[in-house]
Amino acid sequence: MTEKSPVKKNDFIQIEFTGKANGQIFDTTNPKEAKALGIDAPKDIKPLIICAGNAMMLKGLDEQLEGKELDKKYTLTVPPQKAFGLRNTNLIKTYGLQNFRKNDINPYQGMTLQLDNQLVKVISVSGGRVTVDFNNPLAGKEVEYSFTITKKIIDDLEKINALQDFFFRKRFEFTIYDKKVLFKDPIIKPLLELLAPQWKSMTGFDFEAPETIKQEKKTQK
Repeated sequence: MTEKSPVKKNDFIQIEFTGKANGQIFDTTNPKEAKALGIDAPKDIKPLIICAGNAMMLKGLDEQLEGKELDKKYTLTVPPQKAFGLRNTNLIKTYGLQNFRKNDINPYQGMTLQLDNQLVKVISVSGGRVTVDFNNPLAGKEVEYSFTITKKIIDDLEKINALQDFFFRKRFEFTIYDKKVLFKDPIIKPLLELLAPQWKSMTGFDFEAPETIKQEKKTQK
């Protein structure tokens, strides 16, 4: 079996893709398409490295990666249930207009704003009430992906960094020794304890970080 063989679960792969809904691009790894979407830094848009079959992509796309060949372009239609979910009427909520006004926000129909740490859309403003939609804008929509798997990642260091990029959005220093990945910064230990079982199933490595050393201050008399 070579790195050109069809993709199987737990393979680390580099993938290029473009997602569309109603014919409009909503996500892409193509810098030119990103620029057309108005993304400020298209140079930061690049192919994604993920571990196949581990929910690192949209469910309907992730479950179709196994068996795919490298350097071949595929097009896939994903139903709402396996994309961004069905629309949920319980996620449409109404608030008093004064709640917005006291924060210097003048809501209007179609406005998108941050509310309760989520991006929401204002559906209507009437009678001192504001109705907002917490559903994902793509909820209830069928989406289409075109994608190409450009290579398999074989190097263990690159695999670990890919996991860090995806889960931490930051890279921490580590070493690999005797099937163990040893991180040097104790700050990630709590999160690492949650991720370690999943990461081991992906890579075959155990993951460890040092304990945080608490220093007690002595009271001077």
